[in-house]
Amino acid sequence: MTLSDLLARDCVAVDLKVTSKKQLVQEMAELIVNCGCMVNAPINTRDIVNAAMERERLGSTGVGSGVALPHARIEGLDKVKVALARLETPIEFESIDNRPVDIAVLLLAPPEAGSEHLRALAQISRRLRNEEVRGRLRRAPDAQSLYVTFIDEAQASAA
Repeated sequence: MTLSDLLARDCVAVDLKVTSKKQLVQEMAELIVNCGCMVNAPINTRDIVNAAMERERLGSTGVGSGVALPHARIEGLDKVKVALARLETPIEFESIDNRPVDIAVLLLAPPEAGSEHLRALAQISRRLRNEEVRGRLRRAPDAQSLYVTFIDEAQASAA
């Protein structure tokens, strides 16, 4: 599984304007519902926000270095789906290093996708742990460049 299998081109946002964790999850949920990758799943934004925020109550998914990986298991989903966003202004996310977040990946998985969900999270986490990759994502001028940078880096690590 590669990130290009998980992330649709239209599920990427650049300079997203949000001021809170919940608003970020809301905007990313709308992005993933509206980007066309959920046509076979009867899932609405509210269900995604509720599930992701419930997961956040267990512990922040702010993994450090300005990155957050909110994720949730969603009933009715057929496979793992991902949305990527770079924020216009970093926000407080209760990250493990107490740094604000400006790069976020929302990962949604079917309830039964145990190992697939974990593999996707691990792959995304490895990708975003790389300081050079984060820098390139922060400098990407548009959504297409953000997508290509994210996917190309993932392809390079999968080889």
